[in-house]
Amino acid sequence: MSMNSTTVLAPAQKPAHMYQLIAAASIGNALEWFDLLIYGYFAVTISRLFFPSANETVSLLMALGTFGISYLARPVGAIFLGAYADRAGRKASLLLSIVLMMIGTFLMLIMPSYASIGILAPICVLLARLMQGFSVGGEFGSATAFLVEHGSERKGYFASWQWASQGLAALIASAFGVALTTLLTRQQLESWGWRTPYLFGLLIGPVGLYIRNRVAETPEFLSIKPTRTPVRDLLVNQWDRVLLAIGAVVVSTSSNYLILYMPTYAAKSLRLPQSTGFVATLVGACILTFGAPMIGHWSDKVGRSRIMMATTLLFLVSVYPVFMFLTAHASMATLIAAVAWMSLLKTGYSGALPAFLAECFPAQTRATGMSLSYNIGVPIFGGFAPFYITWLIVLTGSNMAPGFYMIFTALLGLVALLIARARLHLQ
Repeated sequence: MSMNSTTVLAPAQKPAHMYQLIAAASIGNALEWFDLLIYGYFAVTISRLFFPSANETVSLLMALGTFGISYLARPVGAIFLGAYADRAGRKASLLLSIVLMMIGTFLMLIMPSYASIGILAPICVLLARLMQGFSVGGEFGSATAFLVEHGSERKGYFASWQWASQGLAALIASAFGVALTTLLTRQQLESWGWRTPYLFGLLIGPVGLYIRNRVAETPEFLSIKPTRTPVRDLLVNQWDRVLLAIGAVVVSTSSNYLILYMPTYAAKSLRLPQSTGFVATLVGACILTFGAPMIGHWSDKVGRSRIMMATTLLFLVSVYPVFMFLTAHASMATLIAAVAWMSLLKTGYSGALPAFLAECFPAQTRATGMSLSYNIGVPIFGGFAPFYITWLIVLTGSNMAPGFYMIFTALLGLVALLIARARLHLQ
């Protein structure tokens, strides 16, 4: 554990220090989200460049399948980096994860196409995504523990910046999507345009590394005796907490990746221009960026689970009508309205989620517990969501498949929240 860094800061005393802590914890999460959004947003382009096939649907399924498979590395990263955070400290884990993230982003930036290196192209893309998945495996748990433990009086507000940073990353990624798909020709986009966002993302990494190196370890971690076996302690004594935390993640991650899928859905299923989907996600990103801290602040006053249950119920009753109207009246206006509504509900749920997850686990296993729960839930219900939805649309011939998937995950999440309230007494 690095204990020779800056003296522990009290966020409540100096606002500048408070926002330095928020930036340190959130910038890696933003970089992670930006990278996967770019891959998701440009899935159609990437499928043509790295997964060529006579059938465009097969190429797209291969690209989205690779997107999902890479998430299988996240639980492994969660075990190693989450346990490292519980043994050596939150700061040490955050420094390591952002270095690994930068390597994964660099590999995507320089990746040769299928036309250049043949079958090695999709293999190398998969390897880059696996490295990225491993590196971000411990990011969420370590960063959320860092924020919650520095902001003990305002856990919801501090932790909500995890999703506000995702919203900011989505805002920037969507802006890239709109600009590149409207200003460049298809040949320019496939030749070099799609790499531009990866270059931008790579430039963020050193800034995050610098900020993280200058902040202090959390007071709560310094006050406890770290366990030497956080993974064993978690799986033997707290397995029920892990299952409930996974269930709580389901609604947030399925709605996340449903929104991420919208540019592809707009282009492939609704036959709208690809830029239309990016405009819609841009609106959604604005809602998440500015709404998450407000929800986090509200959750400090009224409780997390109440807000999360209310938004889950709204997902259940509204998502089917939203997609029914969207498929019947496909246009930029209806797509923007649909994405805005889903983003509003997703913001309400996710703004309260990080602090809720942190409260599921004691400090000794908090980073491992959150990392493992989050990175089991995300691959199963989020990383493969675009693949599930595309496959369901092909199988059923119905453009309502995204709505059915969201209803299913909302039901799972609601059950988990109800049990967590009863067993763990979380408000």
